[in-house]
Amino acid sequence: MESLEKDENALSEPAAEAWRALPAAQQPDWPDPAALRTTLSALSTAPPLVFGRECDTLLDRLGEVALGQAFLLQGGDCAETLDSVSAESVRNKLEVLLQMAAVLTYAAGVPVVKVGRIAGQYAKPRSQPTETRDGVTLPSYRGDAVNGLEFTAEARTPDPARLERVYHASAATLNLLRAFTAGGHADLHRVHEWNRDFVALSAAERRYERLADEIDAALAFIRACGMSTSTLRTTEVFASHEALLLDYESTLVRTDPDTGRRYALSGHLLWIGERTRQLDGAHVAFAAGVSNPLGVKLGPDAAVDDVLSLVDRLDPRRTPGRLTFIARMGRGRVRDRLPALVEAVRSEGARVVWVCDPMHGNTFTAPSGHKSRRFEDVLDEITGFFEVHRALGTHPGGVHVELTGEDVTECVGGSNAVLSGDLHLRYETACDPRLNRGQSMDLAFRVAEWFSAEKRRLGRPRAEPVPVRAASVPVYAASLG
Repeated sequence: MESLEKDENALSEPAAEAWRALPAAQQPDWPDPAALRTTLSALSTAPPLVFGRECDTLLDRLGEVALGQAFLLQGGDCAETLDSVSAESVRNKLEVLLQMAAVLTYAAGVPVVKVGRIAGQYAKPRSQPTETRDGVTLPSYRGDAVNGLEFTAEARTPDPARLERVYHASAATLNLLRAFTAGGHADLHRVHEWNRDFVALSAAERRYERLADEIDAALAFIRACGMSTSTLRTTEVFASHEALLLDYESTLVRTDPDTGRRYALSGHLLWIGERTRQLDGAHVAFAAGVSNPLGVKLGPDAAVDDVLSLVDRLDPRRTPGRLTFIARMGRGRVRDRLPALVEAVRSEGARVVWVCDPMHGNTFTAPSGHKSRRFEDVLDEITGFFEVHRALGTHPGGVHVELTGEDVTECVGGSNAVLSGDLHLRYETACDPRLNRGQSMDLAFRVAEWFSAEKRRLGRPRAEPVPVRAASVPVYAASLG
């Protein structure tokens, strides 16, 4: 990680604010500029939601991923809603991330960096600025940070007062996350008992039982060595979201007095979306002016030259972990489009984190009219992502998925199959369909199977099953089988 001493390369205030003169895509048309200024003024003096040193810690962890020594699990809601912030909802999201991470840590033999799409994912880009129903045209829903989901003129009018509600909801969510992770909720034995319950109730019980038995044996080995899983009760879970609303993000930028570095303290990791990654746009310029770890979504049309230019703009010092590329190619194109990008970035000497988002390129509309995703398509894109990295000898750094800890019916498939005709039963997302708890665990066990198969293919012994932060050789997933 960069030194915590005074950073001579820290951007000056005018340079860091240069984004304001550039075109900013996907910004709301706020109808009351005076109300917006009042809200932004209040937020600019509010306490930060996270801290610069926490961002630096995540940079270290992502540096391990970039060097092939760890794996990134990033997941959470497509779009958080202000009315859904509760201890139960936060606990359920945390539990599914912890359960998935426990399985992946054992199978991969490396630490799993856990990053939630949480405590800030309240704004969404839209393909169209308006929506028409029954001859009535209103502004599109842009997330609870901007307007309401209800199809009324009042709800769909952008309201800057929502930004303050988002700030307070994010603070409450982060407080709950910290309380749960520090209070024993992440005890490894407890998490594995949840996984055991999942296996027992799953239609794929026999398929997953062997791995669950191996984890049982590993925990018994830990106890036999005089170690207690209570020593593993605290865990790191970081917060991330798309840095879409630049007015909001800029109000929470703070300068570290010791280093002179600027951080966007609305979250630990911020990413730039596929629709806002223009090289001459405000989002890239804003991100270049902060010291957080950064992500960029890359769709199937991403060009090599643009990706290399993003590396130069956002990671000029080639710091491992500073930049994460989140590929969202679709199952039918990931094997063809991704290799050239990975090879070009490697040739430039950049140590970026490569992550697969298998959700956004695999959306379809069911006969009922619901947007959905097929579980098998999600798995196939992850398989293709891993195959590309295995062929190139590079590290497949992680997965980025939209998921929930609830038993919703939004994506079809999984071991306890959700059918197209079931979508209406619990279709609760505010925007895009999410994997439910069971499908998320299916995903973790299937990815774990790929890690195990690849180790057998390479003739490697199983890694020491104690989840510690130690360097390890990278492992690459095999194919789906």
